[in-house]
Amino acid sequence: MTRFWVFVACGWAAAAAAEDLPPAVTDDLYAPVDLDEAELGQLLFYDAILSGNRTVSCATCHHPTHATADGVSLSIGDGGIGLGPDRRVDPANVPEERIPRNAPALFNLGASEFVVMFHDGRLEADVTQPSGIRTPMGGDMAEGFASVLSAQTMFPVLSRDEMAGSFRENDVALAVRQGRITGEDGAWDILSRRVAAVPEYAARFEAVYPHIEAPDDIAFTDISNAIAVFMAWEWRSDTSPFDAHLRGQPLTGDALAGLTLFYGDAGCVACHAGPFQTDHQFHAMGVPQIGPGKSATFEDHHRDEGRFRVTGDAGDLYAFRTPSLRNVARTGPWGHAGAHTDLTGFVRDHLDPVTALSRYDRSQVVWPAFDAVDFAVMDDPSQVAAIAAAVEVGPVTLSDAQIDQIVAFLHALTDEAAIEGRLGVPEAVPSGLPVP
Repeated sequence: MTRFWVFVACGWAAAAAAEDLPPAVTDDLYAPVDLDEAELGQLLFYDAILSGNRTVSCATCHHPTHATADGVSLSIGDGGIGLGPDRRVDPANVPEERIPRNAPALFNLGASEFVVMFHDGRLEADVTQPSGIRTPMGGDMAEGFASVLSAQTMFPVLSRDEMAGSFRENDVALAVRQGRITGEDGAWDILSRRVAAVPEYAARFEAVYPHIEAPDDIAFTDISNAIAVFMAWEWRSDTSPFDAHLRGQPLTGDALAGLTLFYGDAGCVACHAGPFQTDHQFHAMGVPQIGPGKSATFEDHHRDEGRFRVTGDAGDLYAFRTPSLRNVARTGPWGHAGAHTDLTGFVRDHLDPVTALSRYDRSQVVWPAFDAVDFAVMDDPSQVAAIAAAVEVGPVTLSDAQIDQIVAFLHALTDEAAIEGRLGVPEAVPSGLPVP
């Protein structure tokens, strides 16, 4: 038995890693929550009234049944029927394109350190902006949002493939197509008027926000702010076995050995640092690119160049934001395009991403296929080489047993209470539309 394993057996390894462990999560890491505001946000989160065709809600792609994601590699938003892996294309409303990136989990987004949103970080706190928020849509469009978390809701409702639908189908999508976002008769105003026309919503908004004295005072930013408070309240996650470990109830067995590797020889903590296992930075890790890619309408390619699309810096090519690992064992598929569906396999590939890229097994993808070019990038050796060339880390060699231990530690980040949520799924919403 090596000295390392003697340490594990004696429980000394955890002590050796303790200096790298974050402190236990405490209330001061989060903003206070108004429960009435959270309850209003809960109803809006599950209400399809905010989608162009009134068929998709936030919960369609972020449902507690699937640990605040949707259990598929790449989602189908507008034009889909069903939920999670059972969701299928609606033959009567075939979407133009699958959503190009994997639906991220929503845990702990109310913590103050979460100031960067989306896989490429295109929305983030920025003190140089008048609103304090930088968005690709311009600083003036961020006025009125109470937080970065609130501002992120501006994107899905404007996205054709997520919630807006086709401009041929509804007034919201038409307004987006014509560039009418803010102001009277803009996309946000149309959605706000829909909500304000529902008596229960009008009454709730007037009760929650002092500045709202009549239904016409309800703005899209008020809707967003309520949804953000709900997400912050509903999916705070800090009661996992790992959290218990930080509070004095130590992990044991493989989970403890995995923790020691994670914060030690495996080097995972280099990126997955802090109380929520993320440095909030961007790294090129050679994750396979599948699906339509993140391209503008006029671009004829299926690449997703990640952070580079935001900064234009060649050093950011194929770099994506480090995800938080809270509840990671339940939030697959993993990767910015959901290319991996086996957590152990993903960890193994992450340890040697360049080699793994060349042997990627595409059979693990979870989605209803409707695009013949979903693997266009992976079928192009030059594009695969470009993704590999951007990788910024060297390989780490671990045994199968050690990989299993890391996975055991990742399971110790599972927080069943947080996954279930505090308020849960409402039985009905004020619009009367079906609840997913």
